[in-house]
Amino acid sequence: MSVVDLARFMDDLATESGQAILPFFRAHFGLDDKARGGAAFDPVTEADRAAEVVLRNMIRQTFPTHGILGEEFGSERLDAECVWVLDPIDGTRAFIAGLPTWGTLIGLTKGGVAVRGMMHQPFLGERFVGDGASSRLRTARGERTLRTRRCDVLADAILATTDPRLFVEGEERDRFQAVEGCVRMARYGTDCYAYCMLAAGQIDLVVEAGLKPYDIVALIPIVEGAGGIVTAWDGGPATQGGRIVAAGDPRLHKAVLEHLNP
Repeated sequence: MSVVDLARFMDDLATESGQAILPFFRAHFGLDDKARGGAAFDPVTEADRAAEVVLRNMIRQTFPTHGILGEEFGSERLDAECVWVLDPIDGTRAFIAGLPTWGTLIGLTKGGVAVRGMMHQPFLGERFVGDGASSRLRTARGERTLRTRRCDVLADAILATTDPRLFVEGEERDRFQAVEGCVRMARYGTDCYAYCMLAAGQIDLVVEAGLKPYDIVALIPIVEGAGGIVTAWDGGPATQGGRIVAAGDPRLHKAVLEHLNP
């Protein structure tokens, strides 16, 4: 399949999964706790499951030799050269609360490297797409290129993270707070939207922990295509999730790693 056809297929994935999700948004729907009453509430909705079923069926029909890793229904053929990495609703808590800071993450890895990604926000009609070399935002009003902004010092930076409780109490939380204490402003509750706003030049830094591959793979080509950088806290690849730092300016990324790895 050509690059153009692949882009069209990803658009089709977004369209069909969005149609499965939107009837549930700001409506009454079934809700389960994957943590089964544990200390950390881990919600999943009917919309999550419905959208991932759509995504998986379309990928199986079009690319039967590709692997799939999804949040709700596990993995298949992870030894394939090409693997789709899916999160039908990243930001389920925001979805439950009726807030539009959630999105469908559709990522593709080749040889373990994140090569294409899309974040689709169907309620707002936004599609953030990237291939590591360029990134664009498409809406009903048109399309524009995404570029991160210059910001080389923490004191000037806007930081985002989904929830400060992501960080394990002790050294991990202390390291995050050391970064947070240096920035100009911090925002919480952003999920995947933070990385897209970083790519769009609205914020400068995202620091998170406890992520899974499906939380980050689709976002890597978007951020990198806009000129940013995404790594683990130790500077290694981010594709396996865990502790993640994304920055719009490589100089800022270097400064943050010094705080996260004292």
